[in-house]
Amino acid sequence: MRQNTLIIDIDRCIGCKACEVACKLENGVALGAFRNKVLTIGPNGKYPHVEMYFLPTMCQHCASPSCVRVCPTGASYKRSEDGAVQVDRDICIGCKSCMKACPYEARSVNRELRVADKCSLCAHLTGVGEKPLCVRICSGKSRIFGDVSDPESEVSVALKNAGDENVYSLPDSENRPSSRYILRKATWVG
Repeated sequence: MRQNTLIIDIDRCIGCKACEVACKLENGVALGAFRNKVLTIGPNGKYPHVEMYFLPTMCQHCASPSCVRVCPTGASYKRSEDGAVQVDRDICIGCKSCMKACPYEARSVNRELRVADKCSLCAHLTGVGEKPLCVRICSGKSRIFGDVSDPESEVSVALKNAGDENVYSLPDSENRPSSRYILRKATWVG
């Protein structure tokens, strides 16, 4: 089964937040809300051995999403054609059950429409063969998009080239997050 996802190469992320801005503009995300957020981690350590990095966070498009399991109307669902977790705004009642169930805090509320909101992997773009805007706009080329179930895809090749010891995912709460993060140990200071 196809599973589209994002791979983030943390070593390449420069923390410019262009992905945040592009996402907000492309998807009409309100002030104070985010579908995609870049966190600053650190600085940690003691001079001269200090480390700091940027951690982009977004919906993990889980293989077994808890947000889908708890949705009382079926508004939160996983698309069979690409594995992306989506929200049907027409049937969402804004109960926030999905927000509470998401262990990654990757959901917000569209205050204007009073419905749940989240990263859609730019379904309107990927549906016509384009990449999500956050991937296209990334100046550090830290974002990679594709089908992780296809061993020949760009994301699978990037994960293989990084090596298992340098690939991480957010903690699994029986959701099986599909997004992965590459952070090469050889680049760590310490």
